[in-house]
Amino acid sequence: MLKSKHFELIRTAAVLLISLLLTFIMISFVSGSPLQTIGIFLYEPISSVSHAGNVVEMAIPLMFTGLALSLLFKMNMFNLGAEGIFYFSALVASAAAIHFSLNGFLHPIVAILLGGIVGALISGIPGFLKAKWNANELVTSLMFNSILYGVGQYILNYKLRDASAFQTASFKFEPTAVLDRIIPGTRIHTGLIIVLVCIVAGHYFMYKTKWGYELRMTGANREFAEYSGIKTGRVILYVHLLAGLIAGIGGSVEVLGMYSRFQWNALPGYGMDGALVAMLAKNNPLAVIGSALFLAYIRVGADMMSRYSDVPSELISIIQAVILLLVSADQFLKFWKNRMLLKEAKMNA
Repeated sequence: MLKSKHFELIRTAAVLLISLLLTFIMISFVSGSPLQTIGIFLYEPISSVSHAGNVVEMAIPLMFTGLALSLLFKMNMFNLGAEGIFYFSALVASAAAIHFSLNGFLHPIVAILLGGIVGALISGIPGFLKAKWNANELVTSLMFNSILYGVGQYILNYKLRDASAFQTASFKFEPTAVLDRIIPGTRIHTGLIIVLVCIVAGHYFMYKTKWGYELRMTGANREFAEYSGIKTGRVILYVHLLAGLIAGIGGSVEVLGMYSRFQWNALPGYGMDGALVAMLAKNNPLAVIGSALFLAYIRVGADMMSRYSDVPSELISIIQAVILLLVSADQFLKFWKNRMLLKEAKMNA
């Protein structure tokens, strides 16, 4: 028999099924051959090794930002600073990949760690403002996104730009800094191993350590946590540092794993997407894997659909909006949860 503890899993599955059903309904209205288009959307992302590799490649940065934001959201901190941190840390790692001369083992490690440390320091500023003066972390993090983008564009244009390139891009990375491919026929790189290690470590941190317990207690009720002796200001600060470290590592891994030079002339959007991944995962680090893969799967499917059918890929933005609305709606299926709780109470009486 289904129990109330399984409610969130069932609720998330219902959200995804409803979103896919709405996708099929919209495709049937706009496509001349809806069944073929739906088949492309569902099958093409896994139709070959290279296509499946595209799903995993897209999921890697989503896992990083999803993990970073799940830590913050679990503590009831609606911080969206992973967007700017991801971008700026990638730029820092790119500078290290261009100007440092190290061997093939140390070079990517140094570049990624440097990007992660910069990300942690940047994230620590909104965390300190929140802990010290209770400044709204949403406002400060969004402001930092714009600041980091502006500073990053200045550095790219005036310090790292390759004038011989036919675009606004940095000099090429040293070959020793680029991450290795790990699956033939795809662009899946060693960043997959790094993010999976981070996710397992994040899960252990959140549920198996006293610091993770303090994080969860502070998120559930900050006043009660303070009354219990937890120094919530310190918790807020170290969680922001940890989330910034993860987002910074993610940006560094993405640029060194997928590019030969830094060429982002706009914020890549992975931080905002990470918020959706974290919400789908219900702020559970291990569930971030499935959430990121699902989001990457439907995006690759939408891209394939736009190439091989008469339906534009922008359709996926509607689906993401539906998912976000249903996941964030506290009352969605709540009546069913209340029934389950009532039945369990009667059985235990």
